[in-house]
Amino acid sequence: MVTDPVAEVTRCLYDVMDPEIPFLNVMEMGMVREVVQDGDVIVIRITPTYSGCPATDVIAEDVLAAAKVIYPNSRTEIVRTPAWTTDWIGEEARLKMEKHGIAPPNGQSADKAFLLGKGRITPCPRCKSTDTHLVSAFGSTACKAHFKCNACREPFDHFKCI
Repeated sequence: MVTDPVAEVTRCLYDVMDPEIPFLNVMEMGMVREVVQDGDVIVIRITPTYSGCPATDVIAEDVLAAAKVIYPNSRTEIVRTPAWTTDWIGEEARLKMEKHGIAPPNGQSADKAFLLGKGRITPCPRCKSTDTHLVSAFGSTACKAHFKCNACREPFDHFKCI
């Protein structure tokens, strides 16, 4: 018997991984806006990382499947406003990105300058050098840009700041 379905469903969502960044879960990425009880239904509100994210449907299906194990009468809702922002990514998730060779968004004006067509400084997640250059505005997924470090010569993805 589930005594606190909101808390139990919320806990289970830490096991739902982002299909495009499989070492991070949807909670760490800040995609789960809220888990609430509406009558006898648990509602999980999800915000995609950007409106055209091709993984949104898969994420919603995975979240719903996990929730239904705990509380069968669950549903998901996609919430697009306010829009998701990289500010919602937790610090632990940023550290995991670096550990896996992805430069996390730093949320500073130098990072946001990329969105405005200006230069940026994106440190290498491996050697921490700031002597890097943009190879492509799109990396392994649309939410990442592809860089190369001039110091250690390693290529890496950078999760774009939104």
